[in-house]
Amino acid sequence: MKIETERLIIKPFERHHFNEVYEIFKDASTCRYLLHDKWTHEDKEQKFNKKLNNNQLTKGRALNLAVLVESNVIGDLSVWYTGMKDTVEIGYTFSKSVAGGGYATEAVMALINYLFETVNVHRIQASLDARNIASEKLCRRVGMRKEAHFIQDFWNKDEWTDSIVFGVLKSDYVKLNSSYT
Repeated sequence: MKIETERLIIKPFERHHFNEVYEIFKDASTCRYLLHDKWTHEDKEQKFNKKLNNNQLTKGRALNLAVLVESNVIGDLSVWYTGMKDTVEIGYTFSKSVAGGGYATEAVMALINYLFETVNVHRIQASLDARNIASEKLCRRVGMRKEAHFIQDFWNKDEWTDSIVFGVLKSDYVKLNSSYT
């Protein structure tokens, strides 16, 4: 699978993306709100191999996608089925070096389009650490609505954290797209 936008190519990871992906995930501040800690020299190969193997979305396997500008990896998109019929969850991580350039918005919107139009999902959701203001703003920019705020419901990295859930239905997406035509 491959998604192309005006500036981006989004496709499964390839072996030669290893060093660029490690540059993104070795940064502790980038991983602050993720479920895992920063990648280390010792675990980077194993973690990257998991991304390589997650190259097709199935009911039992997540899909990890490289976001490329020209031929450089600037981000990572993830999609997995939630267990509810035709519902997926998305996640995303981008290099700090491209912050503010609109790449995350462009990539996530392209992924949403792909999931609704090609995969034909009913609902897309994103669960995030409530402190991750940048991620919350991204969800709003791509047309997702805030559906829940859970107080200290998630134990991660030795602390209780609040989580928020954003979602968008295929019927919302149709309405969003028709308002731009």
